[in-house]
Amino acid sequence: MVDSTLTQVGKNLSEAMRILGDGQRELEVGTERQRFSRSSIPGPLQGDGQDVAAILHLVHNLIHEEEEEEDKPSQHRMQNVGEQGHMALLGHSLAAYISVLDRERLRKLTTRILSDTTLWLCRLFRYENGSAYFHEDDRDGLVKVCRLVINARYEEYASEGYAVLSFKQPVIYQSASGRPGLGQHLCSQLGLPLSSLCTVPCNTIFGSQHQMDVALLDKLIKEDIEAGKLPLLLIANAGTPGAGHTDKLARLKDLCDQYSMWFHVEGVNLATLALGPVTSAIMAANRSDSMTLTPGQWLGLPAVTAVTLYRHEDPALSLAAGLTSSQPVAKLRALPLWLSLQYLGHNGIVQKIKHAATLSQQLLQKLKTLASIKTSDVDHSGMSFEVEDELSSPVVLFKFSQEMSAASSGGSVDGYCAGEKEVLDAFNRWLGEQLVQLVPTSGVDVVELEDEGTCVRFSPLLTAAVLGTQQGDVEALVEKLSELVPVMSSTMCLRQDFREETHRHSPTLIYMEEPSWPGLGVVRYEPQAEGMDESRRKQELEKINTELLKKLQDLDTDITFSTGPEFGTEEDCIFVGMVTEDVDVSELVDTIAALGRDIEESGRLLENMTEVVRKGILEAEIQLQKANEEKLMEEGVIRQLPLVGSVLNWFSPVQSSVKGRTFNLAAGSLDSTEVTYSTKAQTGRPSLQDTPSSSSKKLPGQRLFRRSVAGSDSFSETSSIGQAEEITRDGSTTPSRSIHPPISQPAPEDLHSASNVFPEKISESSEQMQRQEEAEVASEERQPEGQEMEQSGR
Repeated sequence: MVDSTLTQVGKNLSEAMRILGDGQRELEVGTERQRFSRSSIPGPLQGDGQDVAAILHLVHNLIHEEEEEEDKPSQHRMQNVGEQGHMALLGHSLAAYISVLDRERLRKLTTRILSDTTLWLCRLFRYENGSAYFHEDDRDGLVKVCRLVINARYEEYASEGYAVLSFKQPVIYQSASGRPGLGQHLCSQLGLPLSSLCTVPCNTIFGSQHQMDVALLDKLIKEDIEAGKLPLLLIANAGTPGAGHTDKLARLKDLCDQYSMWFHVEGVNLATLALGPVTSAIMAANRSDSMTLTPGQWLGLPAVTAVTLYRHEDPALSLAAGLTSSQPVAKLRALPLWLSLQYLGHNGIVQKIKHAATLSQQLLQKLKTLASIKTSDVDHSGMSFEVEDELSSPVVLFKFSQEMSAASSGGSVDGYCAGEKEVLDAFNRWLGEQLVQLVPTSGVDVVELEDEGTCVRFSPLLTAAVLGTQQGDVEALVEKLSELVPVMSSTMCLRQDFREETHRHSPTLIYMEEPSWPGLGVVRYEPQAEGMDESRRKQELEKINTELLKKLQDLDTDITFSTGPEFGTEEDCIFVGMVTEDVDVSELVDTIAALGRDIEESGRLLENMTEVVRKGILEAEIQLQKANEEKLMEEGVIRQLPLVGSVLNWFSPVQSSVKGRTFNLAAGSLDSTEVTYSTKAQTGRPSLQDTPSSSSKKLPGQRLFRRSVAGSDSFSETSSIGQAEEITRDGSTTPSRSIHPPISQPAPEDLHSASNVFPEKISESSEQMQRQEEAEVASEERQPEGQEMEQSGR
């Protein structure tokens, strides 16, 4: 009969997973949302306590708090917790329950759990007569193994401590392509100086450049022995963290036997030991003295410990090193893995590992059919080399690499050969980021390697079980890759053209060297105003480029324009993104330059107009004052007396000779209104020449900056911008708002009428402003006259 407490533990876990696992779940009422809206702010502990459901809701809100603030779903790749994951989580709950059993029952149960799990793992991964140490930190097993070796090689270490190490300094050897920071972590945990760590370089001529150089290792060991040091331990890789390559384990094991060194192996390729056919390069790992496994990552088991399998005959030294424990509770760390292994079974475990290896081979074969994509079995010089473990490695490494001969249609990459590696790294970094966003379940990520540079890595053993990657995801990955590669190739080919076209518009356009930008290039518009101080120039530069960026982003085009990376070195620049092969670079640069000039001249016209209006008002006030003085001299002083003047004006009225003034904004001149009131028409308007209509011949629905179909000429699409510039130079006060070229070509008979529309609108706007100025000036003139009539009426 099942214990009721165990049943309740299972039910509570299922309810907790139901509440926490539903990331899209909305809270039922608004009050409950308000209740947890400030859950991120620490507060006092409630006196009455809360029920389990309320606490789980609180945890749910803490998990999804960022999503609710941004009002969008999370873009992070979430782990797929399947049934085997539930068994692992159940193991943690059961461990807490089992720990309260009486000591004798607890000892028997934990011993059984530890023995079963150790036996299953040793048989599964072909490691006979081994012991197991379960640990949370995957580096902790190696630390304990090092302590075991120190206790074994230094007999007086248990009594004398670190003093015995000073007579013969221990040396730990690791590969240059190993885990970053692993050696430093060992030295800090063991209390050893960094001089006890020896990093062995990788091959430089023969073999993989990610494999340890065995001949050089032999030489370093001999030098250390001659220097009075003790070679203690060698850390080899069965799947390097970056490229997934395997060291020559058999030769390294022979070398360790020769110098009585401990041989430790770690890496993702150790998972393939569970498969039926295993390569000889990986099979040599079962000869090692110890190896670290991470079955939680390989099988998609959350919160499952790592395991270090080792062989040693002295249990006292293992206990002194911490590899075994006399505390039964410490053995419960194996409980989640014990439950999960039973749930999956031998066939289920092998099937998951085999599925990941199959996904790697599927992707590798498809990548070799894509142009401009190099895989992990091709080195940086483009030469293919055969390494046994690379052909069966579950890690696939690939990168975009533009061939020099691939530059076509006048494009060339010769202009940036010096910074070609940095440009390719930027493109591959962009490629990896795009693939992560487009196919998140593929599990690809971006890695930085010393020789190859930036690459995209596909390691399904670490991600497939967690993300639920299937063959359809690999197909989608290749499909997206086939769509992105042509865009990257065309952008790479057109970068030099973009630079040359930008230099053609110098000094208004400045090409900014930014090899780390994955796109067509970076450009900045420089204002051409003279006599401007540095601070004013920076303000003008920022203002023009900010407005220019907004106008470019409003264009009907597929090209992306941005301010660049958040922490970039260049400011106030236009970053042009990826482009396709049919983009007209010359037209694109001409449009950027024309828009920049339009913005600069519009701002300059506004400043000049402000000054002209101010001077015109001052001049109008002076002329009106002179006209009033002349009127006073003409009418005489008697007419200005309040009572006498009214009577005199009654018998002998005088017609005022004060003339109104009209201010022409376009010409900047102050004229009399006498002609206007006599002819009832406004004169003196400058004639605006008709601007030529657009000569672009875009097809219906065709985007900007696209070349026409093959066989047709490439037409400029910036005629409307040039039209706005010409009108602005003629003195218009209304800047052009239309920066989009017309989509369709106008009929020939409509060309003349279309060209007159825009100037007429400009003229009407200027006429309206002139009439407003006349009304203001005339009202000032009529005010003295109106006062006289009012007095005479009294």
